[in-house]
Amino acid sequence: MVFRDDRFVTIAAAVAGALAGSVLVAAPAAAHPHVWVEARAELVYAPGGQVSAVRHRWTFDEGYSSFAVQGLDTDKNGVFSREELAELAKINAESLAEFGYFTVLKADGKRQDFTAPKDPVLDHDGKALTLSFLLPVKDAVVAKRTVILDVFDPTFFVDFSYAPDDRAVTLAGAPQGCAVQVSRPKKPDPAQQKLSEDFFANANMGLQFASKVIVACP
Repeated sequence: MVFRDDRFVTIAAAVAGALAGSVLVAAPAAAHPHVWVEARAELVYAPGGQVSAVRHRWTFDEGYSSFAVQGLDTDKNGVFSREELAELAKINAESLAEFGYFTVLKADGKRQDFTAPKDPVLDHDGKALTLSFLLPVKDAVVAKRTVILDVFDPTFFVDFSYAPDDRAVTLAGAPQGCAVQVSRPKKPDPAQQKLSEDFFANANMGLQFASKVIVACP
């Protein structure tokens, strides 16, 4: 298992370890994926109409959540506070840079770069961890046609799926008339999940099963 400072485990560290051939979570080695995330996103617009940031909110499955918070209840009261989780939130946000924050944002087909994430916070509701952070766009431009957002792990070690309700992806400060469409692809069946780790790593399976967000403005 991969830890940071012998205590902290991050989603990015888990993926890195998997690519190196390590077994990182309490799951069968042949199973795929290993970590499940219910995602929510808010596209933040600047006053000039540019997409200036993506505000992520990722809720992890209970198994990964339990694993990640081991040893972090420092006051032994059975509750994981934001203060107790603050360092883990910071490490998570920083370590995601190696994987491009699992985020691809395109404005009129041109891929956008990001700067360092801001305001990372982890919350624990007694069962699951939720990581929230703001991901600023480096050189935001006004999209004349569409903005496309993909959140995925190319290796499919982590399964990102948008929340099932109609508020899974929202807009903040967007020009009037902009509309959001979320496409949720069918995920692989159990038979496919028995394929080897190398198959998933080489086939870019995560992109094939990524939920695509399209924002069109008049």
